[in-house]
Amino acid sequence: MSIAKELENLDALSQADLVHRKEVKPSELVEAAIGRIERINSKLNAVIHTVYDQAFRAAGAWEAEIRAGRAGNVPFCGVPFLLKDLLAECKDTPFNEGSKAVKGYVSKLDSEIVKRQKAGGLIVLGKTNTCEFGLLPTTEPALFGATLNPWNTALTAGGSSGGSAVAVASGMLPMAHGSDGGGSLRIPASCCGIFGFKPSRGRNPFGPLFGEAAGGLAHEHAVSRTVRDSAALLDLTSGPDVGDPYFAPPKERAYLEETSRDPGRLRIGFLSSVPDGWHKETDLHPDCAEAVEDAANLCESLGHTVEAVDSKLFSDAAIGGVFGKLFDAYAAHVFEYWKRELGREITEDQVEPFSWESARRGLKMSAGKYLQAQEDMHRFSRKIAAWYEDGRYDVLLTPTMRIAPVAIGSFRSTAQNPMGWLEPTISFVVFTRVQNMTGQPAMSVPLFWNRDNIPIGVQFAAKFGEEGILFRLAAQLESARPWQNRKAPHWIQY
Repeated sequence: MSIAKELENLDALSQADLVHRKEVKPSELVEAAIGRIERINSKLNAVIHTVYDQAFRAAGAWEAEIRAGRAGNVPFCGVPFLLKDLLAECKDTPFNEGSKAVKGYVSKLDSEIVKRQKAGGLIVLGKTNTCEFGLLPTTEPALFGATLNPWNTALTAGGSSGGSAVAVASGMLPMAHGSDGGGSLRIPASCCGIFGFKPSRGRNPFGPLFGEAAGGLAHEHAVSRTVRDSAALLDLTSGPDVGDPYFAPPKERAYLEETSRDPGRLRIGFLSSVPDGWHKETDLHPDCAEAVEDAANLCESLGHTVEAVDSKLFSDAAIGGVFGKLFDAYAAHVFEYWKRELGREITEDQVEPFSWESARRGLKMSAGKYLQAQEDMHRFSRKIAAWYEDGRYDVLLTPTMRIAPVAIGSFRSTAQNPMGWLEPTISFVVFTRVQNMTGQPAMSVPLFWNRDNIPIGVQFAAKFGEEGILFRLAAQLESARPWQNRKAPHWIQY
């Protein structure tokens, strides 16, 4: 078997282990990953910028560290990595956030999370595709074109971290960075049949440019093929940065250690319908309903106590509107941020209709209305948190999405109908946006494929700061029903 073929099937920690045992050099990992990207990316459009020269320099630097005996405790030494082209900046690398308005900008610094990723041995090969400013749960920017789902290229890959999800799901590399403001890690993980984890608010830093993103809605982490890679990466990147306005409570133990611990007998409540106020329709797509029932049965077979939860406990007539106001405010802030950074106004012809309309609505919102929306979000968060605190349940199980992956183009908006994206978007983020508002950790786990061989993820959420319980459960589910070796039709071929 060729080294490239062998590496294709290894997760990030296994690749790093080969480096530590001096069986493979970082430059060989980089070369093999570049070969995989170049072989399949033209079919799927996941990677939009490459920095291969930078990557080989970084690989050479790590090889020098290995020779000097200084890389023994570096968890991902020499492992190739991709960054979503949103929030996370990488010095001297193009940074566009999916928008023509920003095209040509080059990052002046490394974001704190990128510094930590690089210090942990990860080698950045490039940037992955995202929708404009991360505002949609799909990845179809006008600037770079649509990223295609490797299970069926006619379907959305999800978003806004769709480029990263497709890179992982097609075999380019074992994990990639992403961000999540309403489900943008979990939705593409669900669509692409991989593991997507959103940590607690304040777990990963946003410095040095930001204290938080999208008023606390946004979180950064990764999509991966294995649970342990996700856990080890969060060990690497989590923890407060100097000057952070707040941060999540300290973890009890290393997240990687959690993946080898027995989760015990968990009390899991699950939703099989949409609570009132979350969406105008309360029914689930049959595939999503079947996926959550299947997950509930699997959890019960593993010894957990599983009960259907009355959706009325989570009903809130105002919550959909609250999230919409906060997202409009985020769009407005994006425009103001780039106006200051670029020294010019963003004009209507430079952005897509949905971005222009969302920012316009946000800029018209009063400061009082914005703070009222934040207040409503916090009240809703207390309601959700109280559900866990009464001691009856440890984890909430829901579908990741209310509907199955839809066709490419379903989220399109036009100048005549700039809000054409709204209804399909809300249908996707019904469940995932809740944890962005509450700040709770949540994960999409690939346990179910429908009759057309399309993955349908399920979501598990835990109390704020309790990532450990999710990693323990995820590792148990991965062992009971392994998904790593399920290969999409558009998996890398040699």
